[in-house]
Amino acid sequence: MPPKAAPQGQQFVHPDAQHAKKKRPSTFMIEPIKAFYVFLIANAISASFAPIQDCDETFNYWEPTHYLSHGYGLQTWEYSPDYGIRSWFYIGLHAIVGNIRRLLPRSTKVAEFYFVRYALAFICSLCQVLFFRVISFTLNPRIGLFFLMATVMSPGNFHSSTAYLPSSFAMYMSLLGAAAFMNWRGGLRTSWGIWWFAVGGILGWPFASALCAPFLAEETIFALLSDRQGFFDAILRVGRGVIAALLLLGGDTSINTFFYRKIEVVPWNIVKYNVFSSTGGPNLYGTEPWTFYFRNLAINFNIWFILALLSLPLFLLQKAFSTKHYGFQAGMRTIVFLSPFYMWLAIFTIQPHKEERFMYPMYPFIALNAALGLHIILSAFGNSDPKTLVGKIPARLKLLVVAGVILVSMDLGIARVIGLYTAYSAPLKVYQPLGSGIVGEHGLGGRGDHVCFGKEWYRFPSSYFLPLDMHAKFIRSEFRGLLPGEFSEARTGFGFWSGTWLPAKGMNDRNEEDMGKYVDVRQCSFLVDTQYPENQNPLPPDEPDYIADEENWEIVKCVPFLDAANTPLVARVLWIPDWEIVPESYRRKWGRHCLLQRKG
Repeated sequence: MPPKAAPQGQQFVHPDAQHAKKKRPSTFMIEPIKAFYVFLIANAISASFAPIQDCDETFNYWEPTHYLSHGYGLQTWEYSPDYGIRSWFYIGLHAIVGNIRRLLPRSTKVAEFYFVRYALAFICSLCQVLFFRVISFTLNPRIGLFFLMATVMSPGNFHSSTAYLPSSFAMYMSLLGAAAFMNWRGGLRTSWGIWWFAVGGILGWPFASALCAPFLAEETIFALLSDRQGFFDAILRVGRGVIAALLLLGGDTSINTFFYRKIEVVPWNIVKYNVFSSTGGPNLYGTEPWTFYFRNLAINFNIWFILALLSLPLFLLQKAFSTKHYGFQAGMRTIVFLSPFYMWLAIFTIQPHKEERFMYPMYPFIALNAALGLHIILSAFGNSDPKTLVGKIPARLKLLVVAGVILVSMDLGIARVIGLYTAYSAPLKVYQPLGSGIVGEHGLGGRGDHVCFGKEWYRFPSSYFLPLDMHAKFIRSEFRGLLPGEFSEARTGFGFWSGTWLPAKGMNDRNEEDMGKYVDVRQCSFLVDTQYPENQNPLPPDEPDYIADEENWEIVKCVPFLDAANTPLVARVLWIPDWEIVPESYRRKWGRHCLLQRKG
């Protein structure tokens, strides 16, 4: 039977809960404030060094934020009033944070960019430590410690913790929602759990709300097993959460109605396009085999992903063979905690269109499942009974094996993070000579200049890296899909941000090329291109080697960039130093990512 709400003035503690029983302080217990600092350091490293992994982050989030803050920016079809599948509420929150930095001394556009990232790092750390705290006192302090380790040691956290993406925001809310559902101290917090998952779904990504399904199933089962009062209490808790979610949906719709100048329920628009679209939906942007997420998660979580996959079988084996007797409630709760990982992985594995960011909301549950799986293994491995095979293994050897596995995981994670930074950080560095990161913007070029992109259009980090009134433009390459347009800079109607509601030209939801998105290369003052010396194949006619064209272009700055096509698999996945002792077959091959300026 589930616990009832606590009477006023009396703190409820479920009698079956482990945290209700007086225990000696655990050697694995870490104070939440210390855990917060660990999370914050890891996330601050992400904010400082993580490359932008997905061009969606640039064009669908950084560019609209730049438009709200600086009056111009690139516009994707999703922000066209004809489609309206992106929330201006979500964008506006980040624009407010960026504009706070403009009020502080020595403000630059690049400083705004990183200020938003550091704010995301702080918020993510706060959400992570709240979840860590609940895991520690609800399950076990050792599981909490392993959760912390799995999170901060994984390249997946390096990608997701400070990415300006709805899936990352949904991950933050998943941490808070799961923490609310799991925490029974003082009574059930179902309303708060529903609220946080709703925030992640409404302001972030609607599909992420599905992660609360196992917790609501648990609530439903307990409600059905309760007496009449317990049943009505459960209905009241769920009702409060649903009402709060509907009020938030109303607020989000009101704000989007202001920007689009017509009623737009953005979460529904997103679901309608992705599930019920008659034009091809997300599959137009590519499909992947069912193994995609397994390969990706193995790279981003290494040993922790394997432990996460094994967590439920390990728990069932422990239940089957353990001499300790666990109640139905304790066993079911553990299965509920483990379920979101398997549910999410299964749902998205069967979808044809796959992207790494779709896994972000599930990342906390990977770490939780892995932590619980490792805890179960160590509980069995730590058996000291000399009558058992495991008990005959010397304690020091056991410690050496466990420490060795964790060190290998940490080394793989660090090698992956360093590899990503050294290989793909060039787009965040190459624009420095333009002066966007310098107070006063004293750099090359001037207002009204165009910085052009051909085949490297998807590596553009955003207009925050270009000085004020220097615009990004596209020249034709071999890409034949739909490129972003530009928000209208006209000032009409109510006055503010008319580009959000004025009709946009050349937009479609079929990924069909629009020739109006291109400019002639002669209109470009600067151009960004990448050269790969190892490539011996003939270059396509629309993608000449601009860097080698010394007659028309001069090199302003070049930064090494990984030649992934000619680099061996291991060297692409992990950082391998460019030392002479490293065999040629394992060395990374390099190109150069360059900013060029037109001569004359």
